[in-house]
Amino acid sequence: MLTVANATLHYGAAAALRGVNMEVAQGRITCLLGRNGVGKTSTIRAIVGQHALSGGAISFDGAELGRRSSHDRARAGIGLVPQGREIFPLLTVKENLQTGYACLPRAQRSIPDYVFELFPILKTMLHRRGGDLSGGQQQQLAIGRALVMRPKLIAFDEPTEGIQPSIIKDIGRAIQFLRDEHGLTILLVEQYLDFCRELADHIYIMDRGEIVHSGAAETLDDPEVRKHLTV
Repeated sequence: MLTVANATLHYGAAAALRGVNMEVAQGRITCLLGRNGVGKTSTIRAIVGQHALSGGAISFDGAELGRRSSHDRARAGIGLVPQGREIFPLLTVKENLQTGYACLPRAQRSIPDYVFELFPILKTMLHRRGGDLSGGQQQQLAIGRALVMRPKLIAFDEPTEGIQPSIIKDIGRAIQFLRDEHGLTILLVEQYLDFCRELADHIYIMDRGEIVHSGAAETLDDPEVRKHLTV
C-alpha cells in the first residue's frame, strides 16, 4: 500500500534520510525501529507530508504523492498518531475526536462506534477537556481521532512513549484489532522491542538515516540485528 523509494530528506545542510527504501504491505503491521535521532520520525513526517523530500519518491495506494499537502494525504487515507499525542488540551474529548472530521465529506462526519468499543474510557469522558486526561488516556484519544478520519493506513509514532504498562497492552490489542477486524494497514515507529515482536508482521531497522535491516519480527532475536538497537 505504501512504498518509499530512495528517499532523502534534509534539514538545511543536515541529511536526515539517506536513500531510504521501504514497503508497507496492505493489511499488515510494519514496524520501523531504531535508536533516537536515526530518522524514524523524519520518515513519518515525509510520509504524511509534514516535510518535503529532497529526493526519491513516496507512493500510496498506487499513486505517487509527490508534493501533495498533508491535508490531501489525509483525504487520500493516511492517518497519523503523532509522537507526544498532540491533542488539543482546551477542547473536550468529543471536540478532539470531531477534529478528525476535517478531511471527511459531510455525510461521513460521525464517530465510529468501534472507537468507543476499543477505548470505552473515552465515552465516559466526552465532556472532559483533553488536557485533563492522563497520558495514557490522551494516547487513546489521539488514536481515536485518527480513526474518525476512516484512514486506510495509520502511522503511529512511538505510541508507547511515557505510557503505563496496562495502557500499552490496551494499545497493542487495539492495533491488532484494527489489522485483523478492519483490515487497516499499520506503520508503527517504536523503540519498545517486545511490543514490536508481538505485533509486527515485518520490521525495518534504521541507523543514521538509512535502513540497515529488513525482515520478519523474529529476526529481532538475532544478536547481529539487535546490535543496531543497543545504545
